[in-house]
Parts: sequence; C-alpha cells; structure tokens
Amino acid sequence: MKIIVGLGNPGKEYEDTRHNAGWAVLDALHKEFAADEFKKEKKFNAEVSLASFEGEKIVLVKPLTFMNNSGEAVQPISNFYKVPPQDIFCIYDDLDTPFGSLRIRAQGGPGTHNGMKSMVQHLGEGFPRLRIGIESRGTTSPKEHETTSFVLGKFNKEETETFKQTVKKAVEAVKTWITEDIEASMNKFNG
Repeated sequence: MKIIVGLGNPGKEYEDTRHNAGWAVLDALHKEFAADEFKKEKKFNAEVSLASFEGEKIVLVKPLTFMNNSGEAVQPISNFYKVPPQDIFCIYDDLDTPFGSLRIRAQGGPGTHNGMKSMVQHLGEGFPRLRIGIESRGTTSPKEHETTSFVLGKFNKEETETFKQTVKKAVEAVKTWITEDIEASMNKFNG
C-alpha cells in the first residue's frame, strides 16, 4: 500500500493557486487512477480517496489542516493504514525551484516550506517527495511580487499551459515510483 499526499489549502479562495500545486497533481492522479470520490474523513482531518494502480493499493490524501499543519493529518492516516514513511509520497509547491521543473528526493529535510516542516515533524525525514517548481518572478510573472501574495496567487495565462504539462510529468513521476522505485522516478523526471 502507498499513500500519496498533496499539500495545499482548503477553501475556494485557494483553488488553482500556486501553493495548491500539490492538490492539482492529486486531482490528476485521482482521474488517472479512476479512484473513488474524495471523502472528508473527520478522524484524519483530510479528504481521502482509495484507488489501485498496477496491483498496488493507493490512498490519495488532501490534508484539510491548512498547509502549515499538514503532518497533523498525514500521521494518523499513516498509523491507521500501517504505512511506513518510505511508502508515503508527498507532493508540494516549491518556491526555490524554477517554474515547471520537478525535483524528486527519497528523503531529506523540509527546507523553507512550512507544510514540509510539519510533515517532517510528524513523520521524520524518511519519506519521498516531489517538489513542483513555481518560481516564475522575473520571467513569466512580475519580478516585484511579494512572496505570500505570489504563492497564494493564481497562474497567469502564459503560465497555465506550462503548469498543465508539469502536472502531467508529475503524474508520470508518481506512477514510476509506484511501478519501479524512487531512484527510477528521480532519474527520469528530475530537472
């Protein structure tokens, strides 16, 4: 069994924002896997969907704790399904990665991302992760954007098509992790 977590914020005002890139990938995986509908699970404070892919049972998770407390939702899900950290794949936006790029790692620290700080606090550093590059200030968006308004902003028209392609690549990277391993996913999709 594998758990795939997309980090994001619940609520209409956060839909389609850069900070919800993890949820965008989860929505694409949900469709790709023809998964069950997402259901709010009060005991986890998350939306959860069950799926299978290539014989592997998959739990798709959208924490509803808001970004900075994501680990508070994921840890109880991990305990409930008895899934170790190395089988929990976390997908999130990253301001330190160029727009449209993917960075996949087998484990590591949280960097500057508050959602990842919460994940590491609750799960340790031993879970794989996929960072989706959202930094476009000075290239496809104005350079003078303040960080908070930038990450909570929506992709502009010029960025939307590139982001759609990035989500497709992220879906393929997750599928490779499931069918092969994290090393194969890193070798094929980092860049």
